Amino acid sequence: MCFYSRQSRDALTAAKRFRAEVRNPEEFLKSDIINGFSHPSCPVITSEDSAIIQNYSWGLIPDWSSDISVSDYTLNARIESLNVTRSFKEYVNNRCLVIADGFYEWRHTFINGKKFRERFLITLPGDDLFAFAGLFSHWKDPASGLVKNTFTIVTTAANDLMSRIHNTKKRMPVILKEEDEKEWLTGSDYTRFAFPYSVKLIATPLPELKEKRGDNTNLLF
Repeated sequence: MCFYSRQSRDALTAAKRFRAEVRNPEEFLKSDIINGFSHPSCPVITSEDSAIIQNYSWGLIPDWSSDISVSDYTLNARIESLNVTRSFKEYVNNRCLVIADGFYEWRHTFINGKKFRERFLITLPGDDLFAFAGLFSHWKDPASGLVKNTFTIVTTAANDLMSRIHNTKKRMPVILKEEDEKEWLTGSDYTRFAFPYSVKLIATPLPELKEKRGDNTNLLF
């Protein structure tokens, strides 16, 4: 699962990394915490035009939806059931790269008999920019006729590291290897990006919990 992400780099850095032009750089989202439930407009690269970074709203709205409320439930799409889930099955070839440099996940743990939700920031070992595998749609509001561009982040079973952190549902977003980003965009068989496909990740406990635990050790996989 992935509902909270980080995109802390500026538009120029993203443009260089992904070798693409940023459309509307003044609207390029840069934030240490991006809350998917607020349906922010995030930088993506779509299979329709891989030379442009543009803004799409988080939470895919399928064509059949009469309003935007479905987007509360489509922030993520399980890769194992893309071809049968009503909200996503028509969009398996509408591929996008969702640009980020981190995401947040919580581990449920007990300390001195009390239950805590332990928050971690998950990044690449070099803290580099990366791309979540995503799907996108162009939804037309039946009331106004306006088109809204939306996306979802594809998830898979958790790898060893994420199983120890997201230790309830044991899911994680699909983070693409840089050399596979083009393959994702151009319609390569999506099932090959399911677990055990994975990149190396590092998980950093956030400062407030490090102090409680007296633990400054990162988890590396």
